[in-house]
Amino acid sequence: MDTSALALSFGASLPAWVPDLLADVPERLASDDDRVRLVNRLADRNHREGSGGPFAAIVVESGTGRIVSAGVNLVLASNLSGTHAEAVALSLAQTRLGVWDLGGDGLPPLEIVVNWRPCVMCYGAVLWSGVRRLLLAGDGPELEKLTGFDEGPMREDWADQFAARGIEVVLSPLREEAVEVFRAYGARDDVTVYNARGGS
Repeated sequence: MDTSALALSFGASLPAWVPDLLADVPERLASDDDRVRLVNRLADRNHREGSGGPFAAIVVESGTGRIVSAGVNLVLASNLSGTHAEAVALSLAQTRLGVWDLGGDGLPPLEIVVNWRPCVMCYGAVLWSGVRRLLLAGDGPELEKLTGFDEGPMREDWADQFAARGIEVVLSPLREEAVEVFRAYGARDDVTVYNARGGS
């Protein structure tokens, strides 16, 4: 086989506006509300910048709130369907720390903060990442209703499955802020809903 036409690597990078935005954010976010407000802010900016959908995630040290990584949805910017915000944030945390297991020996307990319940792909990514806590801005049908995205056939016992693997699931009281981001996205007439083959 002639392998000269094969792609042998792939990758994605955060757009320049993300580190610019984070430059004004404290290194440590002490409260759950501060963490959720940041992911909502990143998610809102992401769709307005055209990088991808209205989704963002951060990985932080649970105890101190120190930010380890930040991710936004990069599907449109990267042409990679797997570059959802959770996958980006987890991959950047693993890269920074030099480990594949974010719950490994010698690491402080880490958590991922997301602006909505993960889709089915990111459910698996979070499940196997090693994080000990999942902080969500919200969950429910509003995301799909307001944006047109297909989040896939999520298990009804998804939270119990996380708990069974030692991952605490926490829902934020700032749910409506996340819904407002989805509402703003859905109201636009120039967005791309990138469900393969239009499924929903």
